[in-house]
Amino acid sequence: MTHPIDLHVGQRLRQRRRLLGLTQQKLADAVFIRFQQIQKYESGANRISASRLWALANALDVPVSFFFEGAEETSSHINGVNGGVNGTANGNGAMHAPADVFQNKDTIDLVRAYYRLNEEPRRRLLDLAKAMSSEH
Repeated sequence: MTHPIDLHVGQRLRQRRRLLGLTQQKLADAVFIRFQQIQKYESGANRISASRLWALANALDVPVSFFFEGAEETSSHINGVNGGVNGTANGNGAMHAPADVFQNKDTIDLVRAYYRLNEEPRRRLLDLAKAMSSEH
């Protein structure tokens, strides 16, 4: 059975790869492995060794810690504690995004388009999104 932390690390790997617009083949080539191994890592079927995680982090231009960001929620769910994620309101009524929000292709496309904008249109788009969501 796949450990939840291995699944989390694999999801973060997939998230970053997709955000950069890399195919599994391109990432595999960058770290000198076969794309099937990337598939296994992303699905959590295979654990990623420390040295491979280091190479993947370098290829994806993130610190190794990136792969473990949000793992606290995964750990909380393993222990049966609800961390207030997955689209639920926190104590002050604000909504959290689902933990797997970057698994959605539309989200990734939106983020890419957002960062292609200059600063002023980016600020206006953010203001519009906040106004539309009634978040002030």
